[in-house]
Parts: sequence; C-alpha cells; structure tokens
Amino acid sequence: MAKVFRRLRLAGTLAAALLGCPLLHAADAARFDLAGPKVDVHVTRAGKTLPIAQVPNLQPGDKIWLRAELPPTQSVHYLLVCAFLRGTTNPPPDNWFSEIQTWNKKVREEGVTITVPAEAQQVILFLAPETGGDFSTLRSAVRGRPGIFVRASQDLIESGFEQARIETYLAAIRRVPPDDSKGLAEHSDLLSRTLNLKPNGDCFKRPVDTQSTCLTQAGNQSLLDDGHGQSVADALNDGSNSDLINQASYTRLAGGGNYSPYVGAIVDLIRITSTLHTAKYQYIPAIAFPDGDALNLRLNTPPSFNNPKSVIVIGLPAIQAAVPPPLRSTNPENISCLLKPAVVLPVEGAPLVFSTALAHDLALHIDGPNGGTDIPVTPDAYQGGLVLAHVPARKPLPLDSNPDSNPDTAANSDTKPNTPGVAPESKPAATAPHSGTNAITGTITGFWGFDAFKGPTLQLQDTPGKDWKLADDDVLIAGRENHLMLSSTGTACLDTVSLDTSAGRLIETKWKPAEKPATVDVTISLKSIDPGSLHLAIKQFGGDKADSVAAKTYSEPARLTALELHAGDTTADLTGSSLDQVQQLTINNLVFAPAPVSIPSNQDTATPIPAPTNSDTQLRFTLPPNSQAPKLKVGEHLTARFSLNDGRTLTLPVTVAPPRPSVTLISKNIGQATATPIHLAGEDDLPSNEQLTFSLKSVAPFPRTGKIEISNADDSLRTTLSVASNNLVLQNPHTLLATLDPVKDFGTSAFGPLRLRPVSPDGTTGDWLPLVTLVRLPTFKDLRCPPDATQTCTITGSSLYLVDSIATDPAFTAPTTVPEGFVGTTLTLPRPAKAGFFLRLRDDPAATNIVTLPILPQSSTGAITPATAAVASKSLSKN
Repeated sequence: MAKVFRRLRLAGTLAAALLGCPLLHAADAARFDLAGPKVDVHVTRAGKTLPIAQVPNLQPGDKIWLRAELPPTQSVHYLLVCAFLRGTTNPPPDNWFSEIQTWNKKVREEGVTITVPAEAQQVILFLAPETGGDFSTLRSAVRGRPGIFVRASQDLIESGFEQARIETYLAAIRRVPPDDSKGLAEHSDLLSRTLNLKPNGDCFKRPVDTQSTCLTQAGNQSLLDDGHGQSVADALNDGSNSDLINQASYTRLAGGGNYSPYVGAIVDLIRITSTLHTAKYQYIPAIAFPDGDALNLRLNTPPSFNNPKSVIVIGLPAIQAAVPPPLRSTNPENISCLLKPAVVLPVEGAPLVFSTALAHDLALHIDGPNGGTDIPVTPDAYQGGLVLAHVPARKPLPLDSNPDSNPDTAANSDTKPNTPGVAPESKPAATAPHSGTNAITGTITGFWGFDAFKGPTLQLQDTPGKDWKLADDDVLIAGRENHLMLSSTGTACLDTVSLDTSAGRLIETKWKPAEKPATVDVTISLKSIDPGSLHLAIKQFGGDKADSVAAKTYSEPARLTALELHAGDTTADLTGSSLDQVQQLTINNLVFAPAPVSIPSNQDTATPIPAPTNSDTQLRFTLPPNSQAPKLKVGEHLTARFSLNDGRTLTLPVTVAPPRPSVTLISKNIGQATATPIHLAGEDDLPSNEQLTFSLKSVAPFPRTGKIEISNADDSLRTTLSVASNNLVLQNPHTLLATLDPVKDFGTSAFGPLRLRPVSPDGTTGDWLPLVTLVRLPTFKDLRCPPDATQTCTITGSSLYLVDSIATDPAFTAPTTVPEGFVGTTLTLPRPAKAGFFLRLRDDPAATNIVTLPILPQSSTGAITPATAAVASKSLSKN
C-alpha cells in the first residue's frame, strides 16, 4: 500500500479531540460504509473477456466496457467520465477523456466500450452531477494537476485491496462460534497468515464471550472533507495539531485501541481529497468492491448536490504488465495427503488470492499419463490454504509417470496441458522427492487475470504408507510416558495411532510429524501397562484396514553414569543405578563379567580384595580368570557395550585412563610395647594397642604426594598415611616404609580386618590389599588353682568381655564361653597343663591363641563364674 495510506491510524477519536464533540457524528460518517452507485465493467483482451473482478491489470489495446447501473428513477443526471493518465508530469491529451451520458437510453442499455491508448499508465473514472461545463471542468482539473489524480488512482486501488482483506477476515471470524475460544485463535492465526493481517493479541486475553466482538469491531476509519466549513484535513495538517497527533499515535487509544483491533494499516485519503477542490466540484473517493462485472462502490461522505457538487472518484486497475501472485508453501517440507476427506494445501504470501477473485481457475496439476491430472482448488482463508474439490473416485497416481521416461507421453511432449497457458516443460514429474518414500509432487496452476501463472510445487501423498516400523533405537519403558518414532513409506495420510493392549482395548495416542521425512513422533502413555509385548494399530486415510506394529515394553533400564577403565587392568568399574540388570560388558573383543560380590578371606594374601560393591550403584567387571591385561593405550577412546538381562544393549563412551597405582606388601612387624601372656596365633593379628610397621613395593615410582589408604571393609575405620604426616617414608622411589598406630588413628573401639590401597595425587586408587586383623586383648593378672586337681581354677583379670572362650585343649572340647556384656573380673576353667591354656578372642574367633600364666595356689576369695555373672546381669536389668 502507498505510504500516504499509512499516515493516520486514529480517526474519530482524535478528530473529536481537535475539533470538539460535534464532530463525533462526522467521525462515524467518515467510514466507508455508505453504499454508492454501481458501475458495470468488463475487459476484453485478445478476444477473451473477463469481468472486472478478475482483472488485476490493464494493458494498451484492452477494450473496457462501461455502464453505470443507476435506478430508472434517477432524478439527477450523472456524467461518467473515463480519463487515462500517463504519469505525474505529463498531462494526458484531450482525446484520452471520454464523456459518457449515463441517462442516454442506448448507453444505459448497451454500455460504452473504450480502448486503452498506448503509453497510458492509469485510468480513473468520475461520476459527476450534470451541470454546465461539467466535462470540460473535469478535464481541465485532471490536465492541470495530473499527479494528484495519479496518486488518487493508485491509492484508491490499494485501499480497495486493503479493505477486501479486512472484510474477508471479518466475515471468516464471524463463522466461528463466539464461545469457541480455541477455534477462534486457530482460525484467526490461519486468516492472519493467508491475508497478511495482524490481529490484536489483546483480544485473546479478554473473556471468551467478548473475544469475537473484539476481533470484529470496526477498524477502518478515514476522515474526509465534506466541503462544509473547515475541513478535518486542514485541522490535522496544522502544525500544532500535527505535534499532538504524533504524540497521541503512541497511546493505546490511538494506536491499537478502539479503531484498530485487527489490522495495523488504516487507509487515509485526507491528503488527497483536501487538494481535489475546484470551483464547481468537491471530489470524494469511492472504494470499489468488485463482484463479477459490478464495481460496488462505498463512500465515506454523502454526495452533495449543492455547489461545490460532489464528484465520485473511482480507480481502475493500473495499466502495466501482469505481476503474478507470489504464492509459496507455508512449509516446503509439509506433505499433503490426497486421500483425506477434505484436503487443504497450506500456502501463503499472496493475500489477494484469498480476498479477491483476481486469481481464478486454480488447479493442482500432477503429472501423469495422458497429460496428468488437474484437481480444481479454491482459496479459503478460513481454512488457511487452497481447498481441493471433492473428487468422487480419486485413483492413486503412478510414481513413474515422468513424461520423459514414458514412451507414450515422450513422443507427444509438446502436447498442451489441460490448463491453457502453462508450458508442457514447466510440469513437474510425479516422482518421490525423498528416497524411500511414496511422496509425489504437484504444482498449483491457474490464471492471474488474463495471464496463466504457475504457483508453488507441493509435496503430496496419494497412497497409504507401507512398511510401518519402529525406529531401531526406540525402547518403550513401562510405567511412564514414552516417545517413539514410527517410520513408513509415507506418513501424511496417517489418521490415528492406537495402543492395542493385551485386554483388547484400543487406547488412542497423540502423534505429530517428525523432522525426518516419512517419520512421526508418537507420544504413548504406559503408566498402567506392565512390561511385555503390545501392538500399535495404525489407521490411514484410504486404507481398508489398520496396520499393526509389534513392540515390547521393558522395565526402567539401568542408568549408566561412568565406566572407569585403566590401562593394564583386567577390571573395570561402572557407576550408575539399577546396575543389577547389567549382564555383560564388551569392549572391542574383550568380554567382562561382573566380579563376585563376596570378599575373600583376609588370610589369602595372594588374592586382592575387590572394591565394596553395591549392585545397584556400583559394579566391578573383570576378565575371565588367568586373562592377561589388555593392551590399551592411555587416552584411547572406546565404546563400552553393556548387555542387559532382558536382551537390551546400552552403550557408554569410555576413555582409557592412566595405569592405577599398584603396590605389594613386602613385610610387616608388630611392636611389643606392652608385655602380655597372650601369644597370638595369627600372623596377621595386630593388637590394637601396638604399632605396626610394614613395607610396600610400588610398581611405578611412588609420588611424594601419594598416599596409602587404610580402612576396614565397611569404611567405618579410615586413615591415610603420607610423607607429609611422617607415617610414610620413601626408602627409594619404589620402596615404602609405613607405620600404623591403631589407637591414635582409630581409637580404642577399633577392631576387625584392615586393608590398604595406594592413592595417586589425582585421587586414582589402586586395588585393596589385606593388611592385618586388629584385635583387642584382655588383661590376665593371675591363675590360681586349688590343691585338689579335680576342682576348677580361677583366672583374674580385666576387659574379660573381649574373650570369646577359653579351654584347656586346642580343640576346645569343653570350653568356658564368656557371654556378651560380661563385666566380671574372674573366669573359671579346669586345671590347665603347665604349658598354659587356649584362648579365642571376640575380634578374631577363628584363631586359637595360647596364654601362659604360672599356676598359683587358690586364695580364700570365692570366684565369680561366668554363669553366676550372667544371672547377676539379668537380675540387675530387671531391677
């Protein structure tokens, strides 16, 4: 639209503010809502005649037939003047003006035909009341200021196009039920796209019952001079008022308020009509709404028959070369199914195709044998595209119908197509645009006025899709919502995808086209479905029966977080969740199995103790026994494949890490800081009150910032030895001397097996190695026996609760067992041999230790036996 039409977006409201309340009525009258007379027009070119509604442009030599359609009772004679223009600076000659007396009987019955002269650029019509010198006055006005009328002609045509788009929008919106908020938004979006309009988004924020009214209220406000008093144009062009206009245009009321709810551009003819003023005539514009041959005129000002009399100015199409409509596909990747009951081809870019009749005889042309197939289409802005006519028996089109490859059609390659004016070579072949699909292509053809044009080429599907299948990497998980990809030779004709449960119930799913051709993204809820087999029922337009795709649902899969694999190792450590589902690990040609969870006995110093394993979050894999360490390069990127128990396979990238630190135990020495009659049988038993000194051999040079970590099996006891803490000494880069003080490092309640492992400065740990078993020792003071060898002896001491049992023989044939919670200071047992008696400790009940005490005479003090101590403990607990 010409820039002059975009100057003024406010009308009645701003006019009232400038000129006072009495102009409110004038503001209402300024709308183009007054029905004017009709002028019948048709154009003939090269022997073909079209009604004016189908003529977007004129050309020299065209024959224009004109007739004013006035009522028989018309009391004022109207003179119809046709004037041709040739630019703003070149007045037209006198013979380019035609005087048509509409009251003449012959003219009224037969009309008048006028030929467009060469070099003409515009044509404009005047309807003027008959008066003296009317024709000469009009001709002089045009020849005197041709530029004004050139602009008027252009802007009247553009305003008519604009108003046609607006009214198409309004008429379509009124088709939607007012209480259908969703439908209102959807159709408003389609109309906005096809008509290139911008609805007021605030309307959709209002209550549902007011949204339709908001979108359809009047929006085209134009103020014109009616020839009486000061014109509104003069008021608005005044300097001070212009400043007010500029400021007001940014307000809600002026910019997007009551008068412009659905379109941003408002037609303004003020600057034109304020300058079209002569002594006899005041010119008023008329917007034409073509309907077949008839130009239905709308006025914004009532015609005046007082001087100056009103002259109605009518614009006709410009005299220029045809400019075909720039139709384009809304989404070039979209495929339309020709088998649907109603087919809408989504196109946009040419609003006049949807709001006028300038584009006519439109068809979707699909190449094929005998010239192909033409399916009529109708523009429908309400549905957002071109609607195909219903064909009773539409047959699938062959894919191999390229005329160049068909001997029958290749021989007649210059045969004209079914639609005149379209060259045969411009027809596309009905071949699949995507390999492996059954999509074909079709082209929009038709006429823009007298000229044939070819629109966009669209992707189509005219046969149901076949070979439906799930994407290879799609896994359905029971108990949650899933997304899966379904592929086929064509998905455009897909109607529904339903889940066929084991109970025979169909549950419809949601789906949408995916980015990959011939693929759809299906959303399926399996929250109430157990793991197992199921089927998807796929129904398509044009298909006789539903296709079925088998699928299997699984439980929630293991979640793999990271795999730690070090060069030189025969093991690999996996972290994640639900790892009990993992059955096997494969890296290249190496097959790892989960390592045993049980920890070997600490007596077996040749077997490393595996890391503590929680099968749900941590899992160690190992190669088969006696396997050599794989030759892997540090930094090498590999793919680890995990086989699950249900047959699924998961992958995880892994990078080979540097070799883990590795040490071996050379020797150890237990200090004897405190004399005790207890001789420990286990070489790995360490009294908790004694220090342990041991030596280690490191495979690689041991870094000075490295550490030796010592802990028990459940990590409730943990300490580290390091050079910095003075309990680790480097004899040389490969030999380490370490000192452990259990009481200092763990406290007096520490007991049980201990293990060690090296830790590199970056935190990488080596394998656990068994170290010692920490035991706490009781204190035995003396052993007293009576003279009679048949009577029992008494042992006196402290911390006797650390004793598990004592006996006089290593087989513990008749042991004296100490109950839990024993707090006594004496124990009894049969008279032992002079070599001593045998002891088992609670901290290591598997080892049989020897206690050597001298046998002293029995004292007069009675002994407290373990049995009496147990009875006393129970009595105290009851009280």
